[in-house]
Amino acid sequence: MEKSTKALRRISDTPALDVVDLLTQLARALVGKGPALGFGDISAEQVPDRVAVVIASSGSTGERKEVGLSASALLSSATASNKNLGARHGQVWSLLLPLTHIAGVNVLVRSLELGTAPLDLRRATTYPKADFTAIVPTQLFRALNGDGKLLQHLQNCRAVLVGGAALSDSLLGKAQENGIKIVSTYGMSETSGGCIYDGYPLEGVQLRIEAGVIQIKGLTLATTYINNEQAWQESLIEGWFVTNDLGEYSSGKLQVLGRSDEVVITGAEKVSLQAIEDALSAQYPGIEFAGFFIAEEEWGQALHVALTGIDSPTDNEIILTLSSALGEAAKPKGIIRLATLPRTSIGKVDRKVLQALVGKTDDIT
Repeated sequence: MEKSTKALRRISDTPALDVVDLLTQLARALVGKGPALGFGDISAEQVPDRVAVVIASSGSTGERKEVGLSASALLSSATASNKNLGARHGQVWSLLLPLTHIAGVNVLVRSLELGTAPLDLRRATTYPKADFTAIVPTQLFRALNGDGKLLQHLQNCRAVLVGGAALSDSLLGKAQENGIKIVSTYGMSETSGGCIYDGYPLEGVQLRIEAGVIQIKGLTLATTYINNEQAWQESLIEGWFVTNDLGEYSSGKLQVLGRSDEVVITGAEKVSLQAIEDALSAQYPGIEFAGFFIAEEEWGQALHVALTGIDSPTDNEIILTLSSALGEAAKPKGIIRLATLPRTSIGKVDRKVLQALVGKTDDIT
């Protein structure tokens, strides 16, 4: 860590939080006139001088990371995002995401750049019009499956960023059919959030794929892990941040294939959890699916599927769909039906919870 440090102020994401006051604090942090701001479960008391914001992030291993971001990285991200969307000074974002994650914080920074305050709709029952917003696929699914007020809000936006988790082709298609102008984003806390829009890097961002793994470099890259400088250095190769995600180019665009640690090796055959979910969502667009694996002596990693929704397919239909689309290795060894899928606060399926549920419910085949 640098010798020159400054104080960090933790921000509590509560209903009493005044977003306008927070914008003032954030603006001061970005110009170096106030303490750095910490969002989420941050343990640090001091941060390097060049860090303006710290975001708590946990990977699939559960290892907690405190991602330090400079003002330059955050503002480069906001400028590139607003430019990509054609956003103009005075236009308004709506805030539908928690401020414990980079996606929510980015809405604040983009708003500052446009000279406006976002509409804080995180706990809203009514939805005024906004020009732009950012959501996760779970929110999009709910808007298209019963939440009419949110649906109308999204339809009225000039663009709706969707990120944080994989967006299935079927959900994207249904959103477009309903007049929602979707921009699919890819990124993470270490890249100041979404830095790839609809498969293409934002201005100032470089992308490459090495041995099937996505690597990112550019103006939006984080400064360090506040709680583990060595881990940050190990994640870089000549300035390129090495993600945990697999990808390929399709017609010149990035296609994210899923996390490298979410490829199941079952009976010596590789099966992508993302491919499992995509195949089922395409066949049954009104149902939410999640693939996960259980360590097992016979198979190594036994594939399981969780699902929720009305009029869900039978076990045999699920097995037939997966084996037809992806081969025999994609036949699940277990199927669990739930009222709702367990998710993190940003909307990602919590696969660890699903793993813990196996053997604790009667509704497993």
